[in-house]
Amino acid sequence: MPGGAFAAGAEAHTTNQRMEICAAFEAVKALPGPLEIVSDSTYVVNCFRDRWHEGWRRKGWLNSQRKPVANRDLWEPFVELVLERGDVTFRWVKGHAGDPMNDLVDRLAVEAAKEQEPRSGDEPPTDLGPADSPRKKSAPAASVPVGTVSEETTAALRAQAVSTSVAPGRPYAGHALLVVGHRPPVVDPEGDPVDTGELIDSLIGELTDLEAEHPDLVVVTGLRQGTEQLAAEAAVGSGLPYVVVLPWPDPAAGWDDSARERFLELAEEADQVVLLQEEIPDSRQGQVAAMARRDAWLARNVDGAVVVWDGADEAVGRFHRSLVDHLGDAAVTVVKPR
Repeated sequence: MPGGAFAAGAEAHTTNQRMEICAAFEAVKALPGPLEIVSDSTYVVNCFRDRWHEGWRRKGWLNSQRKPVANRDLWEPFVELVLERGDVTFRWVKGHAGDPMNDLVDRLAVEAAKEQEPRSGDEPPTDLGPADSPRKKSAPAASVPVGTVSEETTAALRAQAVSTSVAPGRPYAGHALLVVGHRPPVVDPEGDPVDTGELIDSLIGELTDLEAEHPDLVVVTGLRQGTEQLAAEAAVGSGLPYVVVLPWPDPAAGWDDSARERFLELAEEADQVVLLQEEIPDSRQGQVAAMARRDAWLARNVDGAVVVWDGADEAVGRFHRSLVDHLGDAAVTVVKPR
């Protein structure tokens, strides 16, 4: 807390997401009375702000493979404690943006990661080293390295996926709703999480209305950064199943660590993963062609769509027109980004 006691810890084998959860969880366990958790982690803040935990709990904390949701061992007791207390709120703050307390905890985290030793005290320390460098934005699509793929990750995604070479056509049941639209910087959870939270609320509202009309609704997403990942998060917040359609194994290769980690978690949580081709493109032209095939396949294999579009971006506009051509105007809803 500002000007008061502090604590920091380390774990040898972990992830950024797990440590973000741990930090907030430990604060809730340690600090009695009305408490505001201030974090630069949208993963932590949005779980409670957008009630992702409601969908997780409704499903019994299991995904469609009957496996625990990602980080369930941390999330389940954390959520239960927050709900039991009823006096904990969450607020997001932008990291690396001059907030004194965020800078302090960042320095503590860097020290703990380097030293692998816990540290605590009654007042903020003054002998800390430099903060972590700001996380890099993911490279634009045109500069993503080709072929930088973890064999272990690729094998896991292939094992989880249904290949359309084995199950041609639509390998999932239900009323399939595709959610697509802008990518960063227009829809940017890291850069503008406040507007992103409002957009997720809008998507959850759309999904809730459509579920009333189609009880077998299933959300379809490609999990690209921006709108497509928000589609999966809105599905989680609505307690709806979602299907991930990948153009090739591990298209997140080349993303920064945090973005890639979130992609893998959302893919693991999906009720189904569909793989459109087994081969990883070996050139930029190959990637572009595979993405075009993905978009065409999606347009043919859904029943409706929600497009997050500002009405001006031509690339999103072309996809919108393709969806209208395949599905009809009444089946395609446009939501403007915040």
